[in-house]
Amino acid sequence: MRAVVFDMDGLMFDTERLAMAAWDYAGEKLGVGKAGYMVMKTLGVTAERADEIWREEFGADIDTEAMRRYGREFTGDFYEHNKVPVKPGLYELLDWLKSSGIKTAVASSSTRRAVDRNLKSAGITDKFNVTVCGEMAARSKPAPDIYLKACELLGESAEDCIALEDSRNGLWSAHNAGCRVIMVPDLWQADAETEKILWKKLGSLLEVRNFLRGDE
Repeated sequence: MRAVVFDMDGLMFDTERLAMAAWDYAGEKLGVGKAGYMVMKTLGVTAERADEIWREEFGADIDTEAMRRYGREFTGDFYEHNKVPVKPGLYELLDWLKSSGIKTAVASSSTRRAVDRNLKSAGITDKFNVTVCGEMAARSKPAPDIYLKACELLGESAEDCIALEDSRNGLWSAHNAGCRVIMVPDLWQADAETEKILWKKLGSLLEVRNFLRGDE
């Protein structure tokens, strides 16, 4: 193991539930009703792919730009008064990786703006050697592009990288890139097909640290 690559939403930060509330708000503003359930349909995908899924669900005329604007309005208000909610064990895992000389990267389908905002809010921007966001990949997860780009920028082969993920699209993206995959479940529980590609499934990032340093 020469590097660990982190997904962001639902893995490092408890932001999927915030997204559900934001899409409920946005859906009601647009007149389509509460749309928080769409988070489960778009876990791990880029903004462009999410737009396609929104149109499949609500029709080609859905104003996805307005939907995003209302979503940003909701989350912007949240972040004015709160820091990003950090998942248990994140700081401990990052500190151990740094002290062990293991490289780290973020591989997120979210926008650069969202990635930078959340890392800054959590005070961990300097903990990562590389950050890859959705705009940097030609294809969305589950295609391997985001993880391949992270490995390339780290200067490591995928076989020497461990990926930490919570979503089906993310897990398959990392697997398709050739990384060993550890799942830390959030909103979604792995199906039988996905279970087969997991190197390990652990309950928290603190458990990930303990596993990687050989405590179990």
